[in-house]
Amino acid sequence: MQTAEFEIIRGFDAPRELVYAAWTTPERFARWFGPRIFVTPADRVLLDARPGGGWTATMIGDGGFEVTLSGTYREVDGPGRLVFTTGDPDHPGDEPASVVTVTLDEEGGGTTMRFHQFGVNTGAEHAEQAKAGWVEFFDRLAEHLAAQSTASKSSARPRA
Repeated sequence: MQTAEFEIIRGFDAPRELVYAAWTTPERFARWFGPRIFVTPADRVLLDARPGGGWTATMIGDGGFEVTLSGTYREVDGPGRLVFTTGDPDHPGDEPASVVTVTLDEEGGGTTMRFHQFGVNTGAEHAEQAKAGWVEFFDRLAEHLAAQSTASKSSARPRA
């Protein structure tokens, strides 16, 4: 069985509660989860963010091509930490599966996210592809958080 792991550290100009909500609220998760060539409709996202709860997200590409990812939450300690699986790393069969740990730390009015993924049945090439995919997802997450921040700042301004 091949194993591989990687870490991505990313800063966001948003409070950690907002970053955590982007991971745990289907409507927000749907806005950033997946590569840009896919859409992830909110009604195709299930996030039962509690230990033992499941998560599922279906991404839809051109011509209706669908990719569904799913797993189980192992730890939910919001707004600072999520641990979840993709697939079933305890019984993966021949399929790639992994454990993801996301930690969110407040820093200077923003949030530092540490994303760690450990995969089984995952070679180095697959891990590099997964890492590149997550980097694109997190670019989209940064855009979503910036839009949320702009919207909340403009709604907080007094109206003339």
